[in-house]
Amino acid sequence: MRKLNMIGWLAVIVVAVVLAIKFIPVERNVSTVPAGQSFERTEKVPANVAAILKVSCYDCHSNNTRYPWYSELQPGAYFMAQHIKEGKEELNLDEFNDYSKRRKKAKIKSIISQIEKEEMPLKSYLLLHSDSKLTAEERKMLLDFFTSRTNPQ
Repeated sequence: MRKLNMIGWLAVIVVAVVLAIKFIPVERNVSTVPAGQSFERTEKVPANVAAILKVSCYDCHSNNTRYPWYSELQPGAYFMAQHIKEGKEELNLDEFNDYSKRRKKAKIKSIISQIEKEEMPLKSYLLLHSDSKLTAEERKMLLDFFTSRTNPQ
């Protein structure tokens, strides 16, 4: 009987912790400027490439993220916020125009390398966003576009 009572209290504590975590605020990645707008304009991104970037890149590499239903659940919301923060620190396409020429060139080389190695989008992202998986044709379009930008203005 005592063991059952301890299990009951443990269950109450676990439920209380899960409910408390739900109320921990997580900063959202939302801007009033649509994702990629400045990048697409300054880099003269063709519509087909812009569509790929929107679906496969901007959630983590822009100042706007499309938040799915599970982003409201903890601890998933925390992990998602961390992925977005790290993605933006590595490359923020909304701030790409503010990068120096040298940094732009390095970022473009990195983008090309990661597309070639199929490292982006992250496999963990693709688990819940299967529409973001790049086809061979999409990879080629992105590679052609970014290769043409290896000498940014």
